[in-house]
Amino acid sequence: MVKEQNPKTPEHPIDFSTLVLSFATSALMNLGVAPDPQTGKKSKNLELARQNIEILAIFETKTKGNLAPQEAELLKNVLAEVRLRFVEASKGS
Repeated sequence: MVKEQNPKTPEHPIDFSTLVLSFATSALMNLGVAPDPQTGKKSKNLELARQNIEILAIFETKTKGNLAPQEAELLKNVLAEVRLRFVEASKGS
């Protein structure tokens, strides 16, 4: 019997960590660090990268004290990494 997939139900549930990693991946793609998964090409758009980083910073501020310890640690580490990459990418521009 073939299992039908409901298009409204993702295979993997979306949780806070997935959301954080999604914005981080978008930031890295816009920093020219990671390739676009559709084209396989790298390109830079620092303004979009900055916007994704700012969204992650808003998450950090607005969720302070309301996250599981591992979620808070993930957000802190991801934010530090993308901020560092942004500074590096900005110097190269």
